[in-house]
Amino acid sequence: MVNYLQVSSLPTIISMKDSKPLPIETIFKLPSPAPTWPPGEGFASGTIDLGGLQVYQISSFTKVWATNEGGPDNLGATFFEPASIPEGFFMLGSYSQPNNRPLFGWSLVGKDVTGDPSGGALKQPIDYTLVWSSEALQIKQDGPGYIWLPTPPHGYKAIGHVVTNSPEKPSLDKIRCIRSDLTDVSVIDAWIWGSEKGINVYASTPTDRGTQALGVPTGTFIAQIIGSALPLACLKNVKANSSAMPNLSQIQALVQAYSPWIYFDPNEQYLPSSVGWFFENGALLFEKGKESEPVSIEPTGSNLPQGGSNDGAYWLDLPVNGSTKDYVKKGDLQNAGVYLHIKPVFGTTFTDITIWVFYPFNGAARAIVEFISISLGKIGEHVGDWEHVTLRISNFNGELKSVYFSQHSKGIWIDAWELEFENGNKPVTYAALHSHAFFPKVQGNKGIGIRNDTGKGKIVMDTGVRFLVVGVEYLGSTIVEPPWLNYAREWGPNISYNTADEINKVAKALPGKLKKAFLNSVQSLPNEVLGEQGPTGPKWKDNWSGDERV
Repeated sequence: MVNYLQVSSLPTIISMKDSKPLPIETIFKLPSPAPTWPPGEGFASGTIDLGGLQVYQISSFTKVWATNEGGPDNLGATFFEPASIPEGFFMLGSYSQPNNRPLFGWSLVGKDVTGDPSGGALKQPIDYTLVWSSEALQIKQDGPGYIWLPTPPHGYKAIGHVVTNSPEKPSLDKIRCIRSDLTDVSVIDAWIWGSEKGINVYASTPTDRGTQALGVPTGTFIAQIIGSALPLACLKNVKANSSAMPNLSQIQALVQAYSPWIYFDPNEQYLPSSVGWFFENGALLFEKGKESEPVSIEPTGSNLPQGGSNDGAYWLDLPVNGSTKDYVKKGDLQNAGVYLHIKPVFGTTFTDITIWVFYPFNGAARAIVEFISISLGKIGEHVGDWEHVTLRISNFNGELKSVYFSQHSKGIWIDAWELEFENGNKPVTYAALHSHAFFPKVQGNKGIGIRNDTGKGKIVMDTGVRFLVVGVEYLGSTIVEPPWLNYAREWGPNISYNTADEINKVAKALPGKLKKAFLNSVQSLPNEVLGEQGPTGPKWKDNWSGDERV
């Protein structure tokens, strides 16, 4: 079951702003309770063994200190320590977040399971250094606050700070340091608070990420004095624990619980289809040098060339017949499904479920200049379009933590508290008109640039209705990959045309100032928008084995 956030002493957070409650006074909960996950080995069991270090994810906190100015939206930040720590576990660092959002976070606590009293995974610090104090600051705060850096014994490193509301040093038993070989280099993530206060407080994250990476986020923060080096290490998983990953029945349950609803713009002409439908309705395989002899494709793609690289030797295209081509372009939403790739991230403490959606055709881009919508002609059109949404799920309890929305060559991560949900815990996704880029909210368009029209109409796809798991490397031979997944070439032809001519056709219709701004805007567009070139399939994207692009 998901352990939702609970807070001790929450009413004391806002002592200086009584007129209007701050967002942090609201504790975020998913709209519906999590289901009971099917049985398995270690997924959603509460703890994960990182090789001599057992960790547990705490999502209940005791408030220690708060400031009510500075930080995002100038609303301040609140500092906590984990509460209700299980017996035998110890705090690895305090938790903090800005006050401009609901309370939504977690922190890891650790337990030494090496059985080695001299060289165990955890040891007490030998002292503390006062990193920073708010005593002398004239700011709106809940009393003075103090941030301490543990001094680790030889061979160990601190991965978190201790925050107190007293100038006295914390107890040495308050926190534990980590054996150096279990640590990684830490980097800063989101800004929490500071800047003009002589300090910057950031969320901490490991540099090591992706399916082969072992870096583990701890939910702690980094307090960096302006101009100084980062003072903390991060946690490293030296022994990836595949038993913490969901088994096939648990994957299916996760998809049923969190599968996104995709809303298409009411004017969308080009909708998804299954890969099999695309092949069965006349998609063709072309080979360089034999362009006049295209080959029909088997429903599973069994006659597609396998492996290799994207060398331009082969490509796919729509049927030659004009009416059939127009029919296939429009897709087949009624029978369309999605394709799932499941992978470990952050050293098997999280699971990414990447949901791939296939479209036979990507329509022309549209630009907005002030409030005028303009078609860009051929620009943006291409055969074969692969888009994706990724669910990031905690392996400690099976809770959805964030969702990634792909947008052209990059995308954005959105935390669960910011998402729109329907039908329980299913996040809502909006697909932009023609480009099919995904967004967490309906998009407004103003200024100058490419339009990303989205709407919430009657055209909707529940990705949990029809899905096929195509890749789960950690399960070995349990999943048989379809042949089309290992086709390394492009899913559409590379058609050359004069992009400048197409852009100039649009620019001619604009008055001088708007024309110049429009031309500058178009130059910054990603290559896949400016050219007519089909993409490679999911397995040949860098996020298949690495982290998502942002």
